Amino acid sequence: MRLTLLYASLFLASGVALLALVAFLVFRQPVLVTVAPAPPFRDPDLPRPPPPADLAVVPTWQTVQSVLLMSAIALAVMAVVSTALGWVVAGRALRPLRTMTVTTRRISERTLHQRLAVPGPRDELTELADTVDELLARLERAFEAQRRFVANASHELRTPLAMMRTSVDVAASKPAPVPREVTVLAGKLNEGLDAADRLLEGLLLLARAQNDPAPRTEPVRLADLVDAALGARADAVAERRLTVDRRTAPVVVPGNASLLRSLVDNLVDNAVRHNAPGGWLRVMTGTRGYRTRVTVENGGPVLDQADVDLLGQPFQRIGAARTSRSGTGLGLSIVAAVATAHGGTLVLRARPDGGLWAQVEL
Repeated sequence: MRLTLLYASLFLASGVALLALVAFLVFRQPVLVTVAPAPPFRDPDLPRPPPPADLAVVPTWQTVQSVLLMSAIALAVMAVVSTALGWVVAGRALRPLRTMTVTTRRISERTLHQRLAVPGPRDELTELADTVDELLARLERAFEAQRRFVANASHELRTPLAMMRTSVDVAASKPAPVPREVTVLAGKLNEGLDAADRLLEGLLLLARAQNDPAPRTEPVRLADLVDAALGARADAVAERRLTVDRRTAPVVVPGNASLLRSLVDNLVDNAVRHNAPGGWLRVMTGTRGYRTRVTVENGGPVLDQADVDLLGQPFQRIGAARTSRSGTGLGLSIVAAVATAHGGTLVLRARPDGGLWAQVEL
C-alpha cells in the first residue's frame, strides 16, 4: 500500500508539472479565435466572398476553461490507472518477500532443515534469502550439536553411575559387623544415585522427543494412559489425601505410545507432586474439532504467571520446588517436547485461586 501510494503520488506530481508546463506554453500567447464582423445583407445566390486577411484575434475564457477541464479529467483518469498499475507492480515486486515471510514463519526448531531457496536473478531479494538460509544452516548445526551432546552425555553417564552403585552395594553388603556410618553413607549415596538416574532418564527422554522429527505412530487410547498414570501414583495420592476428578472421553489419537505415555505421566506426576495436602486434581480428555485435548488441573499455592511461562523449559522450578529433591525439573519440558513432536502445543496457566492449569492440544 505504501509503495502504491508512493507511485500514485509521484505520477500525480509529474502529471501536474507536465500540465502546468503545457498550459504555460499554450496560454502565454492569446488563444487564437477567429471573429469576423457580421456581414451585410446579401443575396444568398451570390458566391461567398473570401475571408479577409486581417481577422480579429482575441482570447476567450471559455477556451481556457475547456482545456483545463479536459486536462483535469485526463489527469484524474490516469491517476486511477496509475494507482491500479502501481498496486500490480508493487505486488509483483514484493511477492518474493511474502513468500520468504510465509516460509520463515513455518520453520521451527524441528524443521530447521528447510530453506527459502528463492529463485530468480541475483539481486537484493535473493541475497537476503541466501543470508536467511545461511542463518538457518548455522541454527540447525547448533541445535543438532546441543541435542547430540545431551543424548550422548546422558547415555555415557550411565556407566560410571552403575559402577558407583555397584561399589556402594558391595561395601554395604559386606559381612557384619558393618559400621553404622557406612550404612548411613550408603543410603545417602543410593538416594543421590537414584536422583541421578531419574535425571538421566528425563534427559534421554527429552533428547528422544526432540531428535525424532517423525515418531512412529499408532492408535493410542488416552483414557488408558490416564488410568495407568493415576494407578501408578495411587499411593502418593492417598498419602497426600488428594481428591481426584477423572473426566476422560474415549479418545484415540495417532502417535508414539511411549512418548504419549510419558506426556500423560509427567502431567499427572506434576499435579500430584506439587499439590497441597488434602487438595485436589482434575484430569480431562476430549476433542474439539480435529484437535484432541488433555487437561490437568491441580490446587496449590497461588503462582505468578511470569514464572509459570518458564516451566516448559528444562530445569525451571517455582519457589520451594527449586530446592526440593522430589523432581528433576524436566517434567513439563518433556511434555512440551512430546507435544511438539506430535504437532501439538502445551499451554500453562496459573489458576487465580491457586494451583496450575495445564493443557496439551494435539
